[in-house]
Amino acid sequence: MPDESYVGRSLEPSEAYRVGREKIREFATAIGEGSRICHDVEAARAAGHPDVVAPPTFTATITMPLIEAFLRDPDFGWDYSRMVHGDQTITLHRPIHGGDELVTVIHVDELTTRAGSHMLTLRCELADVEGTPVSTTKAMLVTQAAS
Repeated sequence: MPDESYVGRSLEPSEAYRVGREKIREFATAIGEGSRICHDVEAARAAGHPDVVAPPTFTATITMPLIEAFLRDPDFGWDYSRMVHGDQTITLHRPIHGGDELVTVIHVDELTTRAGSHMLTLRCELADVEGTPVSTTKAMLVTQAAS
């Protein structure tokens, strides 16, 4: 059983993640995003951006390793081997650009058990190193309760 005392807690801020221009290009190519602002610095600058622009779902490359580390912590008690992804939302407060340095704070918003499944909602707040909000993601994850 996951530890319900985590609900309402915020985890420690992550180390700063420096967004690489090539990471954005590779991610955009992998998901089929052909917009020139995601691949070409000059096109991005002509559109008013300081560098290439990450697709909104790029946030997963930053947040998912942090979420996985939390969920694999035996103190929390989550069965990662039986997990499925139930829902995801991403709110961009501004585009993510190559060269950004971003810090993530994970918030444990909700944990419920219904019909033999644990449902966990995690909110990740991404901000630049100055503390200005960049993106908010929410993931609802489901794992089967031990029988």
